[in-house]
Parts: sequence; C-alpha cells; structure tokens
Amino acid sequence: MTKYKSALGRGLDSLISMDDIQTNGSSAINEIEISQISPNPEQPRTTFSEEALEELASSIRELGIIQPLTLRSVGDNAYQIISGERRYRAAKMAGLHTVPAYIRTANDSELTEMALIENIQREDLNAIEIALTFKKLIEQYHLTQERLSERIGKKRATIANFLRLIRLPAEVQLGLRDKIVDMGHARALLSLDKPSLQLKLYNEIIKKGLSVRQVEALVKQWQEAEEKGDNPTVAPKRLKNSDYDMLKKHLSQAFKTKVQFSCSPSGKGKITFPFDNEAELEKLICIFDKLKESE
Repeated sequence: MTKYKSALGRGLDSLISMDDIQTNGSSAINEIEISQISPNPEQPRTTFSEEALEELASSIRELGIIQPLTLRSVGDNAYQIISGERRYRAAKMAGLHTVPAYIRTANDSELTEMALIENIQREDLNAIEIALTFKKLIEQYHLTQERLSERIGKKRATIANFLRLIRLPAEVQLGLRDKIVDMGHARALLSLDKPSLQLKLYNEIIKKGLSVRQVEALVKQWQEAEEKGDNPTVAPKRLKNSDYDMLKKHLSQAFKTKVQFSCSPSGKGKITFPFDNEAELEKLICIFDKLKESE
C-alpha cells in the first residue's frame, strides 16, 4: 500500500500506465464480458456527450478498443470500472460483448481518487464536478486540503480555488457545469460578497458575452460603488453605431485610407488598415512612426 500511495502523488501515469500495472494486480490484458462490468458509483464525471459517445462507438466498431479499461474485482465474475467508463459506454453502443481490461486491486477511497485523477488529467471533468469530488474526498475520508493535495498531486491552492466554487449560487454552478462560463469568470464573481450581485453579474456575462477581463473590471467598479454607498450598475454602455461610424470616419481621414472597423456585441473587435501596394504601406508606416515619435 505504501508503494501505491507514493505513486498516487505522481499522477495518472503512475497509477494506470500500461507498462506499470503489476502492483496488486496483473499486467496482463484480459477479455472481460461487458455483462460482468458495472460503472463506478463514485465516478466524478456526471455528464457524457451522446454525440461524442456515438463517434467513439463508430470508431470502436471499425478499430476496436485501443486502450484497455482498468477494472477492480468486486466478486466472482463481477468487476467495477476504475477508469474507462466512456469506453465502456461506447463499447455497449457498438454492440461489443467483451472488452480488453486490466484488473487491479483498489479500495473505495483509492477508486475515487484514481477516477478523479484520470478525469482531471484528461480534462474530462468540468470545474463543478472537480470541486464536488474534492469536497467528497475531504469529508468522507477526513482529509485536510494539504493531505488531499499530497494524495492527488495537485497544489493546495488549486484545491482551495475549486472548493470556493461551491459557494457560488446554484445558477452559476450550472453555468460552470455546462461551460457557459469558465473558471476565470467564476473566480471574478467570487470577489463579490453578495450572491445577489454574483447572480446579477452572471446574467450580464450571459447577456453581453463579457470576457473575463471585462468581468474583473466590473467587479472592481461594483466594489468601489458599494464602498461609496452607491448601487452597483450593470455593464458600461457600449458605443452606438453612429459613434462607431464617426470613429471609422476619423481614422480613415487620419490615415488616408478606408479603415475597416468591426465590433461584436460583447465589445470585441478589430480595426483594419487596407493598402493596395507597397507605396501605400509605406505611407501607413510613416504615419505610425510619426505617432510614435509624438508620444
């Protein structure tokens, strides 16, 4: 067991590498009947894309399963998945009766940790699934964040950041789960103390497609407003189309070329300076040089 715990801290490759499966089990690949296999009830991953499973099933029909599953024995001719549930589901869809697998020995705690590490290192889990699994491991096995950090090979600060996500309103957590927003958005929202403000800004993110940097700026603006006793406002007003047209006109006059200007609803955009030949390019460069000299 000491050897196993040492490997656990080194990450997935030390746990389920095809070349290192001899500890507490066999390194031989076995053909196991699908009917004898059951999913891991502690599987951190809770969502599986049906479209992606169909694609994998199609590949399995053509090429078979390239990477064997990793299972543990839970009785006579009964096995539970340690890693490879996605391959298991796709194999069933493909109509396979058996799958290649390694058989390992693992207790419930090790099973959860191994499944977690595999999914994290393959980036299969969303942020909320990771956070909830960290929370479960800490509570169920009485671990500190530092101890969990040692066991799964992640920095304690990383674990703490994920656990903070559980403090967000349920609607925001669902947005993270469904990848409507990402970790950067969520961490910015956590800087606001009130759930009502977090939800208000979350809805602004969805409505206007705000970037993480824009959200961070709004959080700072709202915090300053609260300190002054003012009510935080929604996202700053965007320029009107007429403002954009005026800006484009001024730029075209200044650079003596028909400047192209585009902007998305979220405020992102680009300015393009077209030229027809090298002489026009030279003129543009000269203008930029003069602007630089005047700084």
